[in-house]
Amino acid sequence: MGILQVLKTQLLCHLIICYVFLVSGLIINLLQLCTLPLWPINKQLARKINCRLGYSISSQLVALLEWWSGTECTLYTAPESYKLYGKENAIVVLNHNFEIDFMTGWTFCERFGVLGSSKVLAKKELSFVPVIGWMWYFLEIVFCKRKWEEDRKTVVQSLRNLRDYPENFWFLLHCEGTRFTEKKHKISMEVAEKKGLPKLKYHLLPRTKGFCVTVQNLRGTATAVYDSTLNFRNNEMPTLLGVLNGKKYHADLYVRRIPLDTIPEDESECAAWLHKLYQEKDEFQEHYRQTGRFPGPITSPPHRPWALLNWLFWVCLLVYPLCMLLLQLLLSGSTFTVVCTSAFCLAVSVGIRWMIGQTEIDKSSNYGNKEMATSSCYCTILRTCSQHELALAK
Repeated sequence: MGILQVLKTQLLCHLIICYVFLVSGLIINLLQLCTLPLWPINKQLARKINCRLGYSISSQLVALLEWWSGTECTLYTAPESYKLYGKENAIVVLNHNFEIDFMTGWTFCERFGVLGSSKVLAKKELSFVPVIGWMWYFLEIVFCKRKWEEDRKTVVQSLRNLRDYPENFWFLLHCEGTRFTEKKHKISMEVAEKKGLPKLKYHLLPRTKGFCVTVQNLRGTATAVYDSTLNFRNNEMPTLLGVLNGKKYHADLYVRRIPLDTIPEDESECAAWLHKLYQEKDEFQEHYRQTGRFPGPITSPPHRPWALLNWLFWVCLLVYPLCMLLLQLLLSGSTFTVVCTSAFCLAVSVGIRWMIGQTEIDKSSNYGNKEMATSSCYCTILRTCSQHELALAK
């Protein structure tokens, strides 16, 4: 293990990374707040500015994965589809098996220049969370309360508001509703058996209402659905803590571009279409387990330098004053000050480790355990930078 790799595992580095992310995020949130007077004057300009500001936050997590961890991403897709990525609005359907699949999805967005404008469906409470939640509010992320009867009108209106969005955007969905675990899979397949639906081996039963409403209201705005299936080489199960420690992974992402006008407009037919899509995704995962690769041509989208440059900008801007402050505290000669500073750093480190622990699969949302058996609820979960769990539920 080289010196650099050892350095990446040190707690001090982790504290600096988190400090830069949180402080820069709060600064950007303040700048986003300053765009409010611009909305009634020039809404489209305000939207474009917020896309750039939002990119400055989310790209730090992409930089963590691509440049700090060194994780590689190989894309399997048709050449004719590759030419259109980043040049059209699309709905991206992702599987939800890994702790860092949201970061891989954002990396996919970054490679094609739509990270700043990418959209998700998130629970309402996250709109009040500093940094990520406030960023999403200004990016017009679609929020819901996990109660379909109350959410439908709000979700529909939020989706319709995107019809005149000035930037190309991708709407990212995890239709399984929660991250895959063996326990949730067992319950999900019991539901599939009761409903007479084909069983899935590598996925949970998809929840269809949210997907159907998204398709209905983005029809004419989005031109395609990108069916995206993710896996990691050597049967690795990557973790956020592994990324923070600089561990390198290799992601394989299989993407099919499906024209939106080929998806049925009728809700029941659209639901059946989604179930069939997940049966095909299951077949792709089986193919990967058998052969170590997905079908189709391979390409590696080039790295864009902007995520790294943005990250380095904030590091240079924020770390120097922090070092000067700590130096002054240490040179103050006050034992009380030194002890309090050390205790604060220790508390922050414990908090960081706790938040990272919440992203672990065995601590993921229990939504699937409690409600999948009833199969009657609509839910989406996108954990903030500590939990990172995106879901679209029935």
